[in-house]
Amino acid sequence: MRMGRKMEWVGRANHMGGIPRKLVFMAVGAFAKAVATLLNTTSVHNADTLIRLVRSRPPGVPLLTVSNHMSTLDDPVMWGFEGFPLFDTKLARWVLAAEDICFKNALLSYFFRLGKCIPITRGAGIYQEHMNEALDRLSDGAWLHTFPEGKVSQEDGPIRRLKWGTASLIVRAPVTPIVLPIVHHGFEEVMPEKFLGGRRPPFPLFNKNISIVVGEPIEFNLPKMRQTAISMSRNLSLSTAGWHSASPNGMDEGAQRCLYATISEQIQTVMESLRSFSKSFMKSKV
Repeated sequence: MRMGRKMEWVGRANHMGGIPRKLVFMAVGAFAKAVATLLNTTSVHNADTLIRLVRSRPPGVPLLTVSNHMSTLDDPVMWGFEGFPLFDTKLARWVLAAEDICFKNALLSYFFRLGKCIPITRGAGIYQEHMNEALDRLSDGAWLHTFPEGKVSQEDGPIRRLKWGTASLIVRAPVTPIVLPIVHHGFEEVMPEKFLGGRRPPFPLFNKNISIVVGEPIEFNLPKMRQTAISMSRNLSLSTAGWHSASPNGMDEGAQRCLYATISEQIQTVMESLRSFSKSFMKSKV
């Protein structure tokens, strides 16, 4: 049975004349800017590329930013650096948010919907209804942010294997989005998962160094990648449970899996190279 989209009407730009959304972005934006620039020191590499793509892209072309996930504050605080158009609700990102954390009750659901958050149910697969909503936003030419690792990790280690949801959005979008990788450090110190009694602190910590490294757009040759995936999948025998039997491009489940894995690995490789670069970037700012 097709499930409805939770409180999607709240996320529409014309909800109550857009006033509740503007109020939420003013409040959350002020919080993000205070944490990023007043309470802590934030350094950003290649900020101009991000700002340019947020402000001015070719008409109808969506932007898909991807980043590592170091804390529950990554979004919105990572957008609180100096010069970013944080308070513009039209330019603001849509973001995939964990349903079990951000949408636990009606009040939270209303608040996060106003903040342009799309609920994602962990373990429900890449074809769940709210992934279709994310696809709709890309179809509108909007900006969508995802954390393709799927959960918070505060370990200082390599980028983990990426979930396939982001790759599926890239493939299924009517217009291939501009995919921009971002890697950050420092949020694990601002909001550590295990602080007092193994819990997060009640308020963000201060006097920490945050670094944000913005990469360059990742190029995907999707027609060639589709053909390669179809060739690779011919020898695979897979269960089709929960998968579309054929995509609009005639790809069966095996081909879809191969394609999503290839795209995810490419993004992961780029993010890992950014992570390595960010180490030297942080040292240069100390």
